[in-house]
Parts: sequence; C-alpha cells; structure tokens
Amino acid sequence: MTYIPEHFSTLVQLYHDMDNAWNQVARQYGFQCNGCEDNCCRSLFFHHTYAEASFLQFGLETLPRKDQKHVLTLSQDYCRQIFFETGSTHNQFASQKIPCPLLKTDRCSLYNFRPMICRLHGLPHELHKPGFNVIKGPGCDAGKFDSRAYISFDRTPFYKQMAAIEINFRQLTGKTGRIKKTIAQILVDL
Repeated sequence: MTYIPEHFSTLVQLYHDMDNAWNQVARQYGFQCNGCEDNCCRSLFFHHTYAEASFLQFGLETLPRKDQKHVLTLSQDYCRQIFFETGSTHNQFASQKIPCPLLKTDRCSLYNFRPMICRLHGLPHELHKPGFNVIKGPGCDAGKFDSRAYISFDRTPFYKQMAAIEINFRQLTGKTGRIKKTIAQILVDL
C-alpha cells in the first residue's frame, strides 16, 4: 500500500465516495466500461484543480523510475501532437482521439490517482447550479443510456466538495490563478 500524505486525505476520501456512487449507479444500469474507442481515456479532458494535479504528480512518483520516464515521454509526445502539430484552435481539440499517456494495455497506470472527471465519466448525470436549470449529461454512447430510464447520478455534491478541497489546497500551498491542463500537461510540468 502506498503512503498518502495527510494533505491528500480529504481528496482520497472524496475519490472513494465518487467511485462508490459511480459503481452503484453503473450496477443499476448493468453498465461496465470495457474501454471502447470513444472512452474517456481517448478523449481530451482538461482538469481544473491544483489539488488533483498535485495528487496525480504524487502518483507518478510512486511508479518505478523506468515507468515514470516512459509516461513522461508519452506525455511530451501527447502535448506535441495536440498542442503543436495540429495547429488546432481550442474548439477543435475535442475531436482529437489520442490515448492518455497513462494508458498501459488499455488500463490506467495511475488508476488510484486519476482525477475526478476520469472517475465520473460515462454515466448519465445531472448538475445543479444555483439559479440555473438542471444540467443533464447523456452518458457515453457505449452505454446506450438514451433507451433506458434515467437513474439519478447527481455530481453536484462532488463538485462542491472538490471546490472546498481546492480552496484548502491553495491556502496550504500558496497556489493562485486558474488551471486548465490535460493529464499530459500536468505530468510534463513536474
């Protein structure tokens, strides 16, 4: 078992709660992610918290040195392909289907350290923003959820808890400003 520093304990607990909620709803749908071509590990996602970025970087350091170097090489290649070679505008990024640099034989090599969006992706969900209509996400195409009755999966409590964790992390570390990075960018910035 990997030692987790105390300042990550609330994040680890939140991830545990997310995983439990996701698994419970997935079971009710009879859904199991089997790594289809359109899965989250081949989709471009940006991550927005320093706490998660720091935890992911910590996770990378738990890998054997050889694996760390390999992941960093893949991360550099990913950044080069997405941000430099394509000449893509921000709106064109979403169509890129380059595997996450953490994928190893179709499994995440830092599964226990993966960010929130990697944990919550795939299932139909809802988000309640004060003063706005409920935002609903359809889930991934592989689940064929549009032909099924909706099972409530409210991400709102997780987002609120993540915001509180991020505020505390920033106070602890002195981090300021916005962050919007892919997993590859987070790892390259070590």
